[in-house]
Order: sequence, then C-alpha cells, then structure tokens
Amino acid sequence: MPCVRLIDPSENMLKFVWDGNVDDISVDNMRSYVADFKAGNLAPHLKSEDIPEGENKPLTVLVGKQWEEIVKDETKDVLVKYYAPWCGHCKALAPTWEELAQDVADIDDLIIAKFDATANEVAGLEIRGYPTLKYYPKDNKAGIDYSGDRELADFKKWLNENSTAYQAARATDAAAPEGGNEAEHQEL
Repeated sequence: MPCVRLIDPSENMLKFVWDGNVDDISVDNMRSYVADFKAGNLAPHLKSEDIPEGENKPLTVLVGKQWEEIVKDETKDVLVKYYAPWCGHCKALAPTWEELAQDVADIDDLIIAKFDATANEVAGLEIRGYPTLKYYPKDNKAGIDYSGDRELADFKKWLNENSTAYQAARATDAAAPEGGNEAEHQEL
C-alpha cells in the first residue's frame, strides 16, 4: 500500500496492478500503463494460494497458480469442487468429497480436486455459487457443470457414465458378480 490498480468491469472485474514504485508515479508512466492495458499487454492480477508441497493425493488441493496445469491436462479427467470455506453446503459436502477422492485414488488419470474460490482466481472462470462442481474430461477442457445428487453413490454412478478413466478402471469391478462366486450366480 498504496498501490495503483486498474479494474476492468467488462471482463469479470479483472484487476491489473501497476508494478511500478508508487513514489515514481507520473503522468507519463500512468499514460503508458493505461495504453498498455488498452493494447492488451498487461496480465491480470489473479489471487492464488501457494502450490501445496508434497503428495497432493487422493484429494488434490488446487490453487490458481496450478489450475491450468492440472485442469487442462488432456491426459486426465478432472472433477473439481469450487468452494468457500464459510459455506455450509460446502462443509456438508466435504466428507463425501474426501471419500470420493479416496475411492478413486488408484485411478491415475482421474483427479478429484477442491479449489477455494475465495482465495484463488482463474481468468475466464466465473463461479456464481458454492459449491460449484465442474467436470473437465480429457476430451473437453471447457468443462461440464455437475448438477446431480451429492451422495457418494451418485458421484460414482455419474463418473461411471461420464469418465472414460473411471470406466476403464472399474470395468473389471463391474464385470465381477457381487457377493459369492460365479457358480452360485449361475444356479440362480
């Protein structure tokens, strides 16, 4: 503080921070700053927590600085919970989300992630309510909104219908009969 910021209301309120020294403010460098903005030469200032250290599995903690790297990875299906720490619905979903992440931890090309949308930002990503659940399959990194029920069985069923990673990993599970052996099922 003090600082100079330019806020663009036409682009989801993106903020552009002048990186010069406040003691050196002049009409000329402000004119240059605004000209750079108008020319599209400035990168927006986006909030991001630090990238978590160590193992980030089974539940991936996603932050703004690494969002592009993880979500846009075309070799992985990614299911993200955008949340606010103070949100009651988010808190209620948290144990189920952790359990889902634990359940699919053995699937290398499926990531279950959480993203604190109050502490992190991504250009072009607009979250209007909490929690917002978005799925980014390998073949559609634009993302798909998840609007189904929010119990563990519901998520597993949805992934089985929509995630090629989940389908491939669980194909043997689905083929095996439940409870008992093959001979017992044939007798019925």
